Amino acid sequence: MATSIGDFLRLARAGFVLAREGVISRIDPALLPPGSEPVFAMAKLIERRGAASSAARLGAAISRLGPSYVKLGQFLATRPDVVGPKLARDLETLQDRMPPFPQEVAEETISRTFDQPVSTVYARLGPPLAAASIAQVHQGEVSEPDGSTRRVAVKVLRPDVQRRFRIDLSSFYRAARLGEQTSPEGRRLRLVAIVDTLARSVAMEMDLRLEAAALSELAQNTEAETDFRVPTVDWDRTGREVLTTEWIDGIKLNDIEALRAAGHDLPEVGRVVMQSFLRHALRDGFFHADMHPGNLFVDPQGRLVAVDCGIMGRLGLKERRFLAEILYGFITRNWKRTAEVHFEAGYVPAHHSVDDFAQAIRAIGEPIYSRRADQISMAKLLTLLFEVTALFDMKTRPELLLLQKTMVVVEGVARSLDPQLDMWKTSEPVVRTWIERNLGPVGRIEEVTTGVAAIGRSLQALPELIAQGQRIAEQLDAATRSGLALSAETTDAIGRAEGRGNRWMTIALWVIAALLAFSMFR
Repeated sequence: MATSIGDFLRLARAGFVLAREGVISRIDPALLPPGSEPVFAMAKLIERRGAASSAARLGAAISRLGPSYVKLGQFLATRPDVVGPKLARDLETLQDRMPPFPQEVAEETISRTFDQPVSTVYARLGPPLAAASIAQVHQGEVSEPDGSTRRVAVKVLRPDVQRRFRIDLSSFYRAARLGEQTSPEGRRLRLVAIVDTLARSVAMEMDLRLEAAALSELAQNTEAETDFRVPTVDWDRTGREVLTTEWIDGIKLNDIEALRAAGHDLPEVGRVVMQSFLRHALRDGFFHADMHPGNLFVDPQGRLVAVDCGIMGRLGLKERRFLAEILYGFITRNWKRTAEVHFEAGYVPAHHSVDDFAQAIRAIGEPIYSRRADQISMAKLLTLLFEVTALFDMKTRPELLLLQKTMVVVEGVARSLDPQLDMWKTSEPVVRTWIERNLGPVGRIEEVTTGVAAIGRSLQALPELIAQGQRIAEQLDAATRSGLALSAETTDAIGRAEGRGNRWMTIALWVIAALLAFSMFR
């Protein structure tokens, strides 16, 4: 009961802060559940009048509410179907910046993590250079065995951040459950699933060992790439609350003038940003999901360097196939195939018409071919696509939320480097290569091989299952010899069960044998 009251009080405070800054009045009233009109009218009454832009007022409100709301705002930036297009545009400008915490607190965290003084861990630890909702970054130096020093980036977890997020997430879940209980649209949008995705993402970010592992995995996946890399992890100086990596000497992608002065080819950098993201998402199913300009550098060799892997996205083969075929369908204007992919993936209920859905997709896709390349937004197109799917009862897919969020950011970064960037021409080689590799003859052969291997593993397990059944029978026989008396009814039941078991075992063996034969001779 106390938890419920606390959640509602925190939500009421958040509502007041957002209403005061005019955030609630920017939500499309059509998106609000029935009966919320009085609340909407009251929010307009208490709205503070001022000359500041709506985006600036939104940023002020979110910062006042704390780091949990910064993360939530960044998520909702990709969901105009939830908050409306006007508010979504303002949320796109929201940056994860917070005041730094004191140097002595950071040093205390480092000493506690490694159980030794900071001066032993690092030869030097500078003041914080950047602070976000989860952690802040310092520049440090470490001593090498030969007496030299090397620069490192030291990321330190913000104190008490786990407790704060736990409290705020409880409030978010309360609001999401209420939204699903009171509104069919809330159930379709799967508000609780959205909070689930946010909670998992934040939990991963708050253990810096997991970020180190993500950096290591991304480095392994991209070791053959000549235009992309990530910093090397210093595992000896990494723990749950502290992450140490190599220091990157490079130019941030938001410093356009410095990139130009250094002689970098900006359109080429934009191409690398877009293609790297798509390649990692499609080829590996593992991608950097926080690719804003502050996390991307160009090093002196001209390579794109991504830092801060606290938020990573994963896609299964089903989701990767869905993404590739959707993008390729738009590239080739194959609206029927694009619609079929939604049904094959189970995203649109089968009782709807594929042809009707293809018509709705055509209504989104055809207009883009009458526009210049710089007027076409792939990220916005996906957003429109998800809006149209509401007409066909397509529920929110949590596994696609991070993908959509990242695509919005990546496209913005690429376009800032080259306003004339043709997103379709840039994406086509990566998407086509993946489709040829995975949906062509080679991919089909691999599918059959995987199926045969799975059947083989099942056959390998059969002897153990049979042996286990024999052991159970022997134990039962021993128990009865020791004097365990069973009634006639019980023994009859055991006999019938054993008979059924033998029949089902026989049937299972025949099915497995038939599948194996079919796979080998198809």
